[in-house]
Amino acid sequence: MLSKKKLLGAIAVLMVLQGAFSNFVVMPRYIKDFLPKTSSSGGSALSSELMFLQLFGFREFLAGILWVRGDTYFESGDYDAILPIIRMVTWLDPHYVDVYATGMWHLGYNFTDEESRSDRRYIPYALALGKEGAENNSDTYEMFFETGWMWFNKVDDDYENAVKWFNEANKREDMLNARRNLQAVALQRAGDLKGAIDWYGDLLKKAETLWKETADYAARTNRDTIEGNLDNLLVRLSTRGTLAQERNDGSYDKFPYDTKPPFDVGFSVQAVVEESRVVRVSGTWNVLPVGTRIRFVLRDADFPRAKEAGMEWDYSKEVILDPPKGLTWMQDGLFVKHQQFNRKIDMSRDPTMYPCVSKEYYLEFYYNPRSAAAHIQDKFGWNGEGMTDKNFLREDIRPGTRVVFARLKLTKDQLLRQGEWLDKTPVVATANYIPIKTQNTSTGELIVVPGLRADKPGGVIPRPGPETGGAANKK
Repeated sequence: MLSKKKLLGAIAVLMVLQGAFSNFVVMPRYIKDFLPKTSSSGGSALSSELMFLQLFGFREFLAGILWVRGDTYFESGDYDAILPIIRMVTWLDPHYVDVYATGMWHLGYNFTDEESRSDRRYIPYALALGKEGAENNSDTYEMFFETGWMWFNKVDDDYENAVKWFNEANKREDMLNARRNLQAVALQRAGDLKGAIDWYGDLLKKAETLWKETADYAARTNRDTIEGNLDNLLVRLSTRGTLAQERNDGSYDKFPYDTKPPFDVGFSVQAVVEESRVVRVSGTWNVLPVGTRIRFVLRDADFPRAKEAGMEWDYSKEVILDPPKGLTWMQDGLFVKHQQFNRKIDMSRDPTMYPCVSKEYYLEFYYNPRSAAAHIQDKFGWNGEGMTDKNFLREDIRPGTRVVFARLKLTKDQLLRQGEWLDKTPVVATANYIPIKTQNTSTGELIVVPGLRADKPGGVIPRPGPETGGAANKK
C-alpha cells in the first residue's frame, strides 16, 4: 500500500499533468480559434486566478466560472462572445448538459436579422453540437430530446429525424412524462399514424397505473391529457377517412369524408425586387380559414447540400462557430389572410447574414400539410389527400406526402438592383399569377377581391417549367 506521502505526491503529479494538458493543448486552441477578438465586453482572456485553477486541473470548477461569464455576455447582448465560452466549457466539462442545450439554443434561435428571422446557416452546427452532447451524456435524456426538438420545431420538415431522437430520449429513465407525449405528434407528422396510436396507448397504461398508485393530481391530469389526445386522434382517423383508406375496401370512395373532394388551394405567387435585397412577395392561397404559413426560402441556386425547400440539415460532423460567410439562406413564413399573402422581405440591413455573392438565386415556396394546424389538416389530411393544386402539387419532393412547391429564379443583378436592373424593377411570377385587388370599406376592413384578368407584371414572367415547379416539372 502507498504511504500517505507517496499518495499525495501521486495526486500532485496527476494534477500537474492535467493542468499541463489543459494549459498547453486546450488553451492554445481556445485562444487561436475561439477567443473573441472584437467582443464589446473587451475579450475574455482568463485572469491570473482562473489560470491558477486551470493549471491545477480544476476543469469542472473553471468550466462553471466560465459559464457564469458567458451568462454576462448574454445579458449584454454580446452573443458572438458566448459561443466560444460554450465551446470552451464543453471541452473542459463534456458532461455540462445545460451548456450543450444552451449552445444549441443560441446557434439555432438567437442569431437573428432585423426582422427576427434566425440565421439558418447555423442549424447544421447546432445539430452537430446536440449530437456531441448526446454522445458525451448518454445516461440522460436531455440532449437526445433537445436534438429531437431542433428537428421537430426548427427544421420542421424532416420529422423522421425528430422521431429518431425522441425515441432515444424516451429510452432514458429520467425522461419527463410530459415530454414523452410529444413523440405521438412527431410520429403523426412523420406519417406513422399506427405508431402514434400505439404510443398513446402505451403512455395511457402507464399513466393509469401511476395515477392509481399515487392518487396524485398531476398524475391524473397527465392521464386525462393522454386519453383526450388519443380520442382526438381516433376521431380524426375516422373523419378524415384514413381508416377507410387503410381498409382498402372501397369505402373511402363511397362516403363523404372530410378530405373529399380534394380542395384546390389555387396557389400563385409574384416576387418584386423593390430595392437592393428587398423583395415583396404576394400571391394567392384559396383557403378561407386563417392559419396557413407558406414556407419561403431565398437561397443561392448552388447552395451546398440544398434540396427543394430544405437541405441536408445534419451534414456537418463538427461544431463550427461561424456560418459560411459567402452563402445566403433566407427563410420565412408567409402568413395567409383573406386568401392571400403579401409580405415585404427586407434583407438589406443584414448584409453579413445575406451576402448575396452568388450569380443566381432560387425563390422557393413550399407547403407541407404535415406541418399544418389541426383545423387545416382536418380538410387536407396528414398526407395532403384532401388538397390539390392545378399547377404546383408535387408528390416526389417528400415521398408519401402531397405538397405544394413552386420555384422562381433571380439573378444577382436583379436581386441587388445593379447593372441593367439599376433603373428597372425585376418581377418574377408564376404563369397563373393574378394580381390581387383590395378596397377599404367604411369600417376600415381590408377586403380582397381577386382580379378578373391576369395583368402582366413587368419584367420576367417565367412559364411553368423546371424553374417554377409547375406542371412541366412534375414527375
